[in-house]
Amino acid sequence: MTSLELGRVSIQKYAFEVVHHEIDERLLPLLASVVGKEDGILDLQDVFKRFSFDSICRVSFGLDPKCLDLSLPITKFAAAFDLASKLSAERAMTASPLLWKMKRLFNIGSEKKLHNAIKIINLLAHEVIRQRRKFRFSEEKDLLSRFMVTVSDENYLRDIVISFLLAGRDTVASALTSFFWLMAKHPEVETAILVEADRVIGQNKKLTSYKQLKELHYLRAAVYESMRLYPPIQFDSKFCLEDDVLSDGTFVKKGTRVTYHPYAMGRMEEIWGSDCLEFKPERWLKDEGVFFQENPFKYPVFQAGVRICLGKEMALVELISVALSLLRRFRIELAQLQTTPQFSPGLTATFRGGVQVLVRPRTAPS
Repeated sequence: MTSLELGRVSIQKYAFEVVHHEIDERLLPLLASVVGKEDGILDLQDVFKRFSFDSICRVSFGLDPKCLDLSLPITKFAAAFDLASKLSAERAMTASPLLWKMKRLFNIGSEKKLHNAIKIINLLAHEVIRQRRKFRFSEEKDLLSRFMVTVSDENYLRDIVISFLLAGRDTVASALTSFFWLMAKHPEVETAILVEADRVIGQNKKLTSYKQLKELHYLRAAVYESMRLYPPIQFDSKFCLEDDVLSDGTFVKKGTRVTYHPYAMGRMEEIWGSDCLEFKPERWLKDEGVFFQENPFKYPVFQAGVRICLGKEMALVELISVALSLLRRFRIELAQLQTTPQFSPGLTATFRGGVQVLVRPRTAPS
């Protein structure tokens, strides 16, 4: 195994440990505190945003913002990220780019708000780096400390902090929200996941290793199928650096913006077949019930080729761990009937109005 591969395995194990600490010490107690209460309605999307923010900060920076404590207001860092994401996405919805560019030139309206949010993000990112330097980063396991051993450029490190948060916070929260929304509507899938967990891990036994995650084939299939229908990033764009020709012969001129749409692709019959609109984890399983991965260019949720997501395995550790831990302990029911999700503007898919749920015990108390 190469040093790079060893490094990846080390990070995945570290992420597994951190995520399970967050689940056991904060997420499960939070949900348990509202179990069975008729007025104990939670916005599951908000809970997952707070959880994923805490997790990514601990895995990436070794810092604990304590967002999952609902008695505390969401941090300035997280609030600024939410605002910057929303305003950046709204740029694409303007009638002409000229409108937001004029606002930016004169620093007014939404562009002034965006400028102020970015200023807060940059200041707090530099504070994260300063805190790491104080605590002997060379001896820490978090991702930022590993970068700081070889990178000294402060602005480059700041951009690393911001990219980690952009990539690891809202995407995981979005994927978890969609997954549990689908679970509430597909109890047969939920049952199959629980049966598999009892077989692989043991009834009433806890998940103890990263290796066990790999053996949960049906759960992994359900997570992938959820993201096929509701990808965290609904559309994405790339810009062509040089003149190029696509595989179908299409000429792409230098500077051209090329956009692809995972949300639409997941609903195309010519790609996924006549049952493309159905939620069917089985489409990801071989005859022996073993999970198999589709061509990433067919399923670009984690992108593909040289641009494939570096945090893919880390994200899957978090998604599968949270899904399994919550499903084995609770029944999560939608508090409001919602046949089709409505999404708010943003860089990631966000359910408009959140997802209000009631939390029930998995088994009745004895």
